[in-house]
Amino acid sequence: MAGNAIDQTRRMLSLVTYLRERPGARVADVARAFGISEDELIADLDVLPLCGTSFRGGDLMDIDTDGERIWWHNPDDVAEPLRLAADEATALLVAARAVATLPGLREGDRDALLRATAKLEAAAGEAAGASSRLSVIFESEGGVFADVDRAISERRRLWLRYYSPARDEVTEREVDPIRLFAVGRTYMEAWCRLSEARRTFRLDRVVEIKLLDDASDPPPIELRDLSELSSALVQTGAEDPEVVVEVGPGGRWVAEYYPHDSADELPDGGLRITLRAPEPGSLRRLALRLGRDGRIVSPRELADSARDAARQALAAYGE
Repeated sequence: MAGNAIDQTRRMLSLVTYLRERPGARVADVARAFGISEDELIADLDVLPLCGTSFRGGDLMDIDTDGERIWWHNPDDVAEPLRLAADEATALLVAARAVATLPGLREGDRDALLRATAKLEAAAGEAAGASSRLSVIFESEGGVFADVDRAISERRRLWLRYYSPARDEVTEREVDPIRLFAVGRTYMEAWCRLSEARRTFRLDRVVEIKLLDDASDPPPIELRDLSELSSALVQTGAEDPEVVVEVGPGGRWVAEYYPHDSADELPDGGLRITLRAPEPGSLRRLALRLGRDGRIVSPRELADSARDAARQALAAYGE
């Protein structure tokens, strides 16, 4: 597999120059030159036509392939000197300076970024002065992000001290990171060696993190659909309807995925979770996923609706 998103970005930037100088290049030759599989190369080529010379949509790269050769039909148009508007230059400079301060950034990458920033400042003229009066402060999770990103890139295991709101305690664990994703907050999906199961960790709840020398070796698992995770992790408001869910020991993961107001311990090792949902009906799928591991307690209409949905699903299997 190719590396992380940063590695893919580096590769695609090099790919632009490579293809410009080699019209009609063979897919197999290009994949071999970049040390990736042909499928990974095709995936990159699916992204490049979405890139162009302006944040506002300008000319896009007209690149296609017949599976054997790669053709770039408008390299001269896209290669025209880039002219940034003042707001674009300001946004780039502010972002570049902020990223350069991130802890955990490789020194080679930091030096390259600072050199690029200096060139951009010289080209931006007056806009550079405006950007110097702006700054960005990252949340504390920035350093954690850098360590997780490096662990994924180098395929190394991580040691964490992690705060669990469901138990109101900090636990120590070793994890094999799988991927990073953002839904309002930034999360890491990983294989947890403590629970021997896949878990999702919110980066701002990581109290301490260390890269280990052990190789990361998560078992082969199918990645979850991010759209499903997004619905679970969506931000809620105090004005949203209240929903009460009771889960058994096998359903405690709900408190990790779903923002909630409270999670009270039950005698059987489960939890009574109070949460809010903009559309309570969307939690019917949660009830079906829980099965015997949980149930919706209130509101009653939602509990009845979930029960009916479960009966219909069982009836369909019965037929």
